[in-house]
Amino acid sequence: MSAVCVMVLGTTSGAGKSWLSTALCRHYARQGLKVAPFKAQNMSNNARVVAGVAGGEGEIGSAQYFQALAARSEPEVRMNPLLLKPEADTRSQVVLMGEVSRELGDLPWRGRSERVWPSITAALDALRAENDVVLIEGAGSPAEINLMDSDIVNLRVARHAQARCLLVTDIDRGGAFAHLYGTWALLPEADRALIRGFVLNKFRGDARLLAPAPQRLQDLTGVPVVATLPMWWQHGLPEEDGVFDDRSRSVGVVRLTVAVIAWPRISNLDEFQPLKNISGVRLVWARTPADCAGADWIILPGSKSTAADLAWLRAQGLDQTVAHHAAQGRAVLGICGGLQVLGEALIDPNGIDGNAPGLGLLPLVTVFDTDKTVRRSTVTLGELVGPWHALSGVRVSGYEIHHGQTVQHPAMAARGDVAREVVPGLAWQNVAGNVWGSYLHGLFEDPAVLRALFGATAPTLEAVFDGLADFLEQHIEPGVLDALIHKD
Repeated sequence: MSAVCVMVLGTTSGAGKSWLSTALCRHYARQGLKVAPFKAQNMSNNARVVAGVAGGEGEIGSAQYFQALAARSEPEVRMNPLLLKPEADTRSQVVLMGEVSRELGDLPWRGRSERVWPSITAALDALRAENDVVLIEGAGSPAEINLMDSDIVNLRVARHAQARCLLVTDIDRGGAFAHLYGTWALLPEADRALIRGFVLNKFRGDARLLAPAPQRLQDLTGVPVVATLPMWWQHGLPEEDGVFDDRSRSVGVVRLTVAVIAWPRISNLDEFQPLKNISGVRLVWARTPADCAGADWIILPGSKSTAADLAWLRAQGLDQTVAHHAAQGRAVLGICGGLQVLGEALIDPNGIDGNAPGLGLLPLVTVFDTDKTVRRSTVTLGELVGPWHALSGVRVSGYEIHHGQTVQHPAMAARGDVAREVVPGLAWQNVAGNVWGSYLHGLFEDPAVLRALFGATAPTLEAVFDGLADFLEQHIEPGVLDALIHKD
């Protein structure tokens, strides 16, 4: 068996590739087909821990994790064989088949292509052999003519898989028909034949007003516009690639305002999506002290470069904001890198992240290790006091991705100044109870946590995936989805 490959390409980053791929995964899974997602190379600090090689565990981009769940398949590292996690503007950690590769990380960008291509094709071919449909997501644009000679994620993958491709564009940005035509025109002639349809995403208004542009575009290219998808803000799927909706909003009357510090190297921000869906909760992405005004909670999220993000926090004056918030007895939560920042010091003997004094809100110290902790974890939270007391005894599931190892500060502990252990080696709380930190990502994705804190739940992922598929089926031209998987 060799699966039919359907591929979603985009005219730009943020055009809607991940969203559309997820909807397609659920659509084909609902047809009783065995479906798997695939993205050859992902650049994102949003990652999940999944089944790895030889029975271990590894990392893939969050988009492919959610696509696998939408496809009703077990997420695993073959679905995203190469993950680049930006650590600075010109440097990324390279994760191959779920594991960090320092050797690849030291190679020039263009020098990696031929080294990783065999792993990419092996992963894709294995998925094709085991499934009816493989839903492939591209990256950026396939018409980046400066990158075509080293491409391993767009056209080269499409050719290898003989994929049936949809090209999606964000019409809300303006220039959508030029984006579609220009992308098509820059493709090699043989690759144009792989494009089966154009998709207009994020449209506002009356679609009838688009005429005669869709027909004119088809006359020029031979490719039809197969869907015009209306703007849909609250579909419930987390944002991808570090791009988030900056608008502060809530469902219902605001009872709780949560400010999440949006530092430059924020990681795993997708884990906060459920907070956007809880009635009465207002989520704010905070970059300045003013953004935290009126916040009930401040959350310091994960970071791919903790020391650099801590320096940014201080430069913005947000360190004083967090300290003042905590001093008033209000709730502060640090997750992974955020936990490390709450401690007394970051110590980096191996040049992994950087040395820095912490905020001093927890009597802890973090040492960065060359080995990386990557695992899924299920734990029972110990006793919490203060604003977090409702979580005491709650059993939660999540995941860990961190180089840092955090312990009680030895000198402070010798004087009796210790943090309360919520989970040994994993989570701690200050004596007053309003500040706590944990290495466990995914707290707010656990229904038990949402029930304990809010007495409510966010829409389940299953409901979100079905909603995406329903929306796509409603707005795409009849017969297109079946035609994409019909073997010629």
